[in-house]
Amino acid sequence: MSEKRLIVTGASSGIGEAVARQAVARGWQVLAVARRAERLEALAAEIGCDVAVADLTDEASVAAFAEAAAAFRPTGLVQVAGGAKGAAPIADTTIDDWRWMFEANVIGTKRVLDAVLPLLRASTADGGYAEVMVVTSIAATVPYTGGSGYNAAKSAEKQLVDVLRLELAGEPIRVMEVAPGMVWTEEFSLVRFGGDKAKADAVYQDVQDPLSADDVARVMTDILALPGHVSVDETIIKPVAQTHPWIVTKGPLVARGA
Repeated sequence: MSEKRLIVTGASSGIGEAVARQAVARGWQVLAVARRAERLEALAAEIGCDVAVADLTDEASVAAFAEAAAAFRPTGLVQVAGGAKGAAPIADTTIDDWRWMFEANVIGTKRVLDAVLPLLRASTADGGYAEVMVVTSIAATVPYTGGSGYNAAKSAEKQLVDVLRLELAGEPIRVMEVAPGMVWTEEFSLVRFGGDKAKADAVYQDVQDPLSADDVARVMTDILALPGHVSVDETIIKPVAQTHPWIVTKGPLVARGA
C-alpha cells in the first residue's frame, strides 16, 4: 500500500479525537476535521496532524473542507462526526431534533463522501487500496425505547454504508462500518440531554467499565492497519456490562467461578 493518509471527522473530541491520536501514533498522516478551530489547533500542536475546520451540516463549510481534502490527497476516510439529541418517547420528540440528527449523521456523511470519494478513487491509481470507515451505532440495527430519532438516523446511515459497498464493487476501496454500544465520552450524552450533566452522567452510573473513546479507536485503527485487501465489513463493539442496548448491568460484574 501507499502511505496511509486519513481524513478523520469529528476529531475535536471523543472517538474522532482518539482515532486521530492513535493514527498519528502509528505513523499515519491525518487531516483532523471538526467545527471547533481552537480544539483542532491544540490537537495539531500536540500530535502534529493537519486540520480543517468544517461544519458538515453546512454546504459552504463542506465546500471549503473539500479544498483542504484535495490538497491533503487522502487514501482513507474515517467518518466519525454525528450524534444524538433527545431520549423521549416518539410523541414527545421534536422535529428540530430529528432534523439535526439526520443532518449530522446521514446528510453530513453524504456530503463528506461527495467531497472525498473522488479523491480516494484517485489515490488508487498507483495500484494501492483506499478505505472508507464509518462509525454508526448499535442503534442502527437494534431499536430501543427513547431512541426513535437516533435509531432512524443511524439506520439510514448504515444503509448508506451498505449501498456504498455494493456500488464500489470491483474497485480497490474497502467500505467498513463500526457500530459501538455504550461508550463514555465527554460530550455524547451531554449533547443528547441538552447539556443536562446529571442526566448525562446517570447513563453510565454504576456501570463497570463502559467503553472509552480510546477503546473504540484502538479497534478501529487495528482494523485500518490490516492489509488493504482485507475488509472487515461490520464491527460491533460493546462493553461486557452491556448485552443489549437496554440490558446494562449496574454494579460490579460477578465472577461465578468454575
